[in-house]
Amino acid sequence: MKWIRRLRSAFAIIEPAAFAFARWRCPFCGPSLLVRLNRADHGVRCARCAAGAIHLSLGAALRAHVRDLADRDAYELSARGPLVDFLRRSARSLAVSEYLPDAPCGSERGGVRSEDVQRLTFADASFDLVTHTEVLEHVPDDARAFAELHRVLRPRGVMLFTVPLHGGERTVERARLRDGVVEHLLPPVHHTDPLRGDGILAFRDYGRDILDRVRAAGFSEVFSFAPPSPAPWFVPRDVIVARKGIS
Repeated sequence: MKWIRRLRSAFAIIEPAAFAFARWRCPFCGPSLLVRLNRADHGVRCARCAAGAIHLSLGAALRAHVRDLADRDAYELSARGPLVDFLRRSARSLAVSEYLPDAPCGSERGGVRSEDVQRLTFADASFDLVTHTEVLEHVPDDARAFAELHRVLRPRGVMLFTVPLHGGERTVERARLRDGVVEHLLPPVHHTDPLRGDGILAFRDYGRDILDRVRAAGFSEVFSFAPPSPAPWFVPRDVIVARKGIS
């Protein structure tokens, strides 16, 4: 059934003129084919596990910068997908969550834990690894979120994540939350939310100062990792790697 769903999804978005493939080694499932179904970011997939370009980029960063995954307790800010499947197989333990605004933080709904990254319910130093993809641009107070993620990491823990980067030097704030009301500073932009099927507001467009914003939360080492590409038509997403110090 899973393969049938994948085939249906592939045929729904394929552009024959853009179709291409290359042999490669997937960071999640091993020897495979990397397939381009169309020219959009979401058109690139691993033929075996169906991981897309963003998750594949983060997977490459995991392989390059987290050598002892089997000894790490991990936390991923989503509840499903190829990255979650890989971490569940490979890490010592895995906690997952989603932002469910109508469910109390720390509770579960339909087997999914509800968490707000601005006020996590996990204890200090709960994890050795934190991962998330395309989350922080949707968080009203990202400084508080980075501080919370730093808090729940153990000393020498590492966080790997992606956010859309607009290429400029400075982050552009698009909206802010004041007294519980969203105030738009620029025309609103919404990104598709795969869990709920609707659009979710982007509060900012990150620039290269994202590294400074992460450092301000207390991380001792922060850098951007550009995964290698196995094909000229695949442009991986840059992954931010942040390590927590020992003090």
